[in-house]
Amino acid sequence: MVNTLRFLLNSKLVELTDVDPHLTVLDFVREHRQLTGTKEGCAEGDCGACTVVVGELMQDGASRDRVALSPINACIRLLPTLDGKAVFTVESLKAVSGALHPTQQAMVDCHGSQCGFCTPGFVMSLFALFKNEASPNRAQTCDALAGNLCRCTGYRPILDAAQMMYQVAPKPSSSGMEQWMFTPATTDAAPMPGEAELAATLRRLVHPEALQITSAQGTFIAPKTVDDFSAAVLANPDAWILGGGTDIGLWVNKALQTNATIIYTGEVAALKQITETADGLRVCAAVPLEPAFRAMNRLYPELAHVWTRFASWPIRASGTLGGNVANGSPIGDSMPALIAIGAQVVLRRGDAQRTIPLEDLYVDYKKQSREAGEWVEAIIVPNRPAQGSLQIASYKNSKRNEQDISAVFAAFAIGLDQGVVTHCRIAYGGMAGTPKRATHAENALLEKGWSEASVRAGMAALAQDYQPMTDMRATAAYRMQVAQNLLLRFWLETSGEAVEARVF
Repeated sequence: MVNTLRFLLNSKLVELTDVDPHLTVLDFVREHRQLTGTKEGCAEGDCGACTVVVGELMQDGASRDRVALSPINACIRLLPTLDGKAVFTVESLKAVSGALHPTQQAMVDCHGSQCGFCTPGFVMSLFALFKNEASPNRAQTCDALAGNLCRCTGYRPILDAAQMMYQVAPKPSSSGMEQWMFTPATTDAAPMPGEAELAATLRRLVHPEALQITSAQGTFIAPKTVDDFSAAVLANPDAWILGGGTDIGLWVNKALQTNATIIYTGEVAALKQITETADGLRVCAAVPLEPAFRAMNRLYPELAHVWTRFASWPIRASGTLGGNVANGSPIGDSMPALIAIGAQVVLRRGDAQRTIPLEDLYVDYKKQSREAGEWVEAIIVPNRPAQGSLQIASYKNSKRNEQDISAVFAAFAIGLDQGVVTHCRIAYGGMAGTPKRATHAENALLEKGWSEASVRAGMAALAQDYQPMTDMRATAAYRMQVAQNLLLRFWLETSGEAVEARVF
């Protein structure tokens, strides 16, 4: 094992040995390196004031000299997860000559800042867009900025800046990294000038051994192989298993929790793979949400609109599907949809594996059927049935369209044969202590005609499936009404029946 954390911060090498494993990227850049352009707003990944951009070697072996850039929320990303990566803060964008980066210049020209507190985060999200999309449309731009909040400027001039940044500011005369940073994305697969140089530097930071850093505050372990990872979890059953940190970051910041041992999934290359099998997609535990959702969209395009509402690009770039499933929050949006389409979860303990239906993983609030030392290795997303009429839909009910926790999340998968329900899987989030199937509602619909009468019976049966709670997001009565109405909505959208529209 190695005990030195190494990464690039604004193109300069950082090497650390005595690191608190709970230290966030935000606290490091602000308090240890005095890079105060990165702001702390919410400290929970909601406002985007702390956005920085992380670069890492592309996993595709054919892209040896390419660097993938993603925005992340520095406030909930733990510093040791940056090993072998490059991180860029807003201070890195300005050219040596003093010229502003095109993202910064466009914000100036479009009057995209008033108080300025949120501006560095917006600029870094725009920088990530600038380097990932050659000509984004308005919808792509809005999605890229969905994780950034502004309370005084308004979003119109910022959206204008997102379009103008591709046109303003001349390229710097210098070569290398600066030229690469000032050049927008292209459709060309070849590396840009300066990109190969950065990729070569990152390759030199890669070490074949596991990273293990021990300090007075705890131990951080980043195994390199699945076997070593499983052995570490078995030896440390009380350890936190860290994926993207989008939940653990809140435990640290909000609950002020610490743990003696943190074991990180993100350095196990095999756990960052999505493979196609005869049964479907095998999404391994460390695959970030963004590529996982893109892969699932190929099989189930009906779910695509929900995934764009799943947090924000920085959260989807850090958080993992395996972590979302393993955390098992009753308001986690991926699980109801996965349960409805019949996903399975692969559990591992030491060398032993077992595969169970995803709904069987959740026993009660914060209780799972995993044994001590057992962890989520992969999620199996089944292939779409080759024959039959399968109707799939999911709906998220929340107070905001983006960046909000669901009050109710509903997912439906109904198979029809000549108008009769032959297959029925219904799952909800926000209605119980876990993501949960609505088995009584399913039984009310199975082998019945896909009609309003049977759907009304299914709606009534939901009261047997759930006893929702009242909290700050919704009352129990509201949740039940919404859950029932979403089932009716699904029928209205799939039955082909003419429906009277009433406008009040």
